[in-house]
Amino acid sequence: MTHMNPILIGKGVTSQPPRDVVLLPKYGNRHGLVAGATGTGKTVTLMTLAEGFSRIGVPVFLADVKGDVAGLAMAGTPSEKLQARIAQLGMTDYRNEASPVVFWDLWGKAGHPVRTTISELGPTLLGRILELNDTQAGVLDILFKLADDRGLLLLDLADLRALLGLLTEERQAISTTYGLVSAPSIAAIQRALLRLEQDGADQFFGEPALELADLMRTTPDGRGVINILAADQLILKPRLYSSFLLWLLSELFETLPEMGDLDKPKLVFVFDEAHLLFDDIPPALRQRIEQVVRLIRSKGVGVYFCSQFPDDVPTEILGQLGNRIQHALRAYTPRDQKAVKTAAETFVSNPNLDVAQTIGQLGVGEALVSTLQDNGVPMPVEKTLIAPPRCRMGAISDAERAQVRANSPVGMKYDTRIDRESAAERLARKTEARAAPTTPTATPTPSGTASDTGFGQVVKDALLGTGRRQGVLEAMAKQTARTIGSQVGRQILRGLLGGILGGKR
Repeated sequence: MTHMNPILIGKGVTSQPPRDVVLLPKYGNRHGLVAGATGTGKTVTLMTLAEGFSRIGVPVFLADVKGDVAGLAMAGTPSEKLQARIAQLGMTDYRNEASPVVFWDLWGKAGHPVRTTISELGPTLLGRILELNDTQAGVLDILFKLADDRGLLLLDLADLRALLGLLTEERQAISTTYGLVSAPSIAAIQRALLRLEQDGADQFFGEPALELADLMRTTPDGRGVINILAADQLILKPRLYSSFLLWLLSELFETLPEMGDLDKPKLVFVFDEAHLLFDDIPPALRQRIEQVVRLIRSKGVGVYFCSQFPDDVPTEILGQLGNRIQHALRAYTPRDQKAVKTAAETFVSNPNLDVAQTIGQLGVGEALVSTLQDNGVPMPVEKTLIAPPRCRMGAISDAERAQVRANSPVGMKYDTRIDRESAAERLARKTEARAAPTTPTATPTPSGTASDTGFGQVVKDALLGTGRRQGVLEAMAKQTARTIGSQVGRQILRGLLGGILGGKR
């Protein structure tokens, strides 16, 4: 059974004698930052933190951008270099071991498929993924509102295309009711959907949708499950990558109840390559992200950003990150020099340490660390030798990944796609009903009248046929009205940021 021991980050060497540098579980939801240049040890630090949280029963979600985080699923291998670091840190309880891991993948290849519905994602994040301009995003807002008003479920891209077709057919009437909808805007959205589908992102939309409870699992012996998202291909689509993680963070914010101060977080969420989240982001969305980060702490979620430079994270959010781990930065360029200055200014000063100078002299596996201690007060920055993780520090084979996936507790739930009736099927049936030919029923007429044959009969048949067609259309219209009427007030649920930026639609 796990215990509430502090999470060992490493050994501080600034003060004498050297002391353990730890992260207290009760302040794990005060968020954090892991920064540093490429190759300085950020990934290993993330793995050490993930293992530490897992051992005290806290589930973790993190993206595997380079493929080496997957090593958490396998026990490490002893080596002379590793044994020397363990002895240097005095880690008497160290042993090589694997962590409980569940693999996820938006494309379903390197892990269980991660899906959400179009409705849950919402128009704001979908517009960002599609890279729409303001006018096109406005048309997308109208499309979602139209789906709500007509009770049409938007689950996958086929539903979205079907509704775009309806928007094209009824553009004039819809423009009068909801606002101007132009044909070029509809065409632009259709082209963006085509690009998204060609990138394979259509696999992300559909059912069964991801349930957050499956990211917050613990093992029978009390260890938190580490959820690893395969992102080596996803990172090549930066808008999709950042929008997915932002959607997931917003779903956590919306779904989890208020919990106040806990002994440990309910979940730790790691946002690797954090600069992608804030690149070209509208000011309103940045403000809402700041709000989510500030408030999600009380729901038991700790958010940890990882990036090369500390100023990749906006100042307003950076000020909310109580636990800091800064690896080496090389001040070769004016950009690097600015980043070093920013990093130095964000730490609580230590009279025994020149922070700005030390940042440029750190070796691989060394970092400047400051975490929240008793009463939430940040400790003075400490030069720290980072503790090694107990897992494999490297990639795993396809066979090993397949074995972990086969033993997963959620595989049967997510590996098979479900396609239930939604907007595409309903609109297709209506189109077929309109296109179906009507066959007039012969009506006997008294013999010997002028209508038996000739022009009179033709006129009568034509009138009867027209009347029947009108009857069918009237019946369809009444049925449609009843259907819509029964669904007044029902709104399709979708993710927080769709609602946080414009209210639930």
